[in-house]
Amino acid sequence: MSNNDYLLARFPTLGERLPRMRLANLPTPVRMVDVQLDSGNRSLSVKCDDLTGIIYGGNKVRKLEYIFARARDKHCRRLATFGAVGSNSALATALYARQSGFECTCFLMHQARTAQIPATLNRHIQNETELVRYGGSYQQRLQTLRDNLWGRTAWVIPMGGSSWRGTVGFVAAGLELAEQIAVGEISKPDRIYVATGTMGTAIGIALGLAIADLDTEVHAVRASDTAITNEHLMKNLTDKTVSMMRQLDDSVPRDLADRTNIRLRNNYYGGAYARSTPEAEAAIAFAKEQLDITLESTYTGKAMAALLADLKTPGTEALNILFWNTYYAMPVTVPTDHPLDEKALPEEFLRYFG
Repeated sequence: MSNNDYLLARFPTLGERLPRMRLANLPTPVRMVDVQLDSGNRSLSVKCDDLTGIIYGGNKVRKLEYIFARARDKHCRRLATFGAVGSNSALATALYARQSGFECTCFLMHQARTAQIPATLNRHIQNETELVRYGGSYQQRLQTLRDNLWGRTAWVIPMGGSSWRGTVGFVAAGLELAEQIAVGEISKPDRIYVATGTMGTAIGIALGLAIADLDTEVHAVRASDTAITNEHLMKNLTDKTVSMMRQLDDSVPRDLADRTNIRLRNNYYGGAYARSTPEAEAAIAFAKEQLDITLESTYTGKAMAALLADLKTPGTEALNILFWNTYYAMPVTVPTDHPLDEKALPEEFLRYFG
């Protein structure tokens, strides 16, 4: 783990008042890659956030650093979070919770089948995560929370870790990238392409770049339903993050939210969460062959699909493009043909095996 703290360096008061639990290996590297397209050769940059952690990488580790620190300071013994059954965010939370001395409950919802789900559920079982089926009406969901969290001193983490504290983890990431640009590791990108669900990652990057006075445009490629990913919720989380940062440190610019340069891309969602598209599958194959990175069809494949489509658009030939890889691609090495312990699974989740 690195001691780099770009947020503390930029805003010392904020850094001191906003505790952080060191979980991630930072900074993550950036690299330039030459690729062959039908229109000719191009250079792309890749931000390797697949390398954020040893026990589990991907973008969520940055968010958990600030969320876990708050739970620790509130003397919570249990962390609780939400996601679909194959959620990388929920699994990352559970794995780092156990490493950090917390118990963990994951409230999981059904999703379209993917090949990774059985391994993900078995890794939860191996980790002794408490798994709870989550769904139904509002009243049913509320009762599920009461039944499983009442009196257990739990800190509740929103889906995707996209609270304002989680988003601050990517404000720091945006500042990290700005430093890598400043020291010449890569050229300043004109555009960054990143997958988005609950939007904390994309919003945080955009805020960090705005702090660094970089005009790079963040293209947030939607991978979730519009009930979760939309312009209204994006503005709310952006404003909330800036407001809370300013409460802790009034040197944070008052107009920071207005200076973000972020664009929500809606045309690459597959119509249902985790449903792949032909464009995503082609983008995954391209990334493997030409970038030597593994993507998946729920999030990162769709972000790469948007990037590749835009490269075919006239006028983009001179743009510097960066792909922010948020996917931890190391295989989960547990059996996938049957549950390690059926009693540890909600009965409804047995459908994902066999």
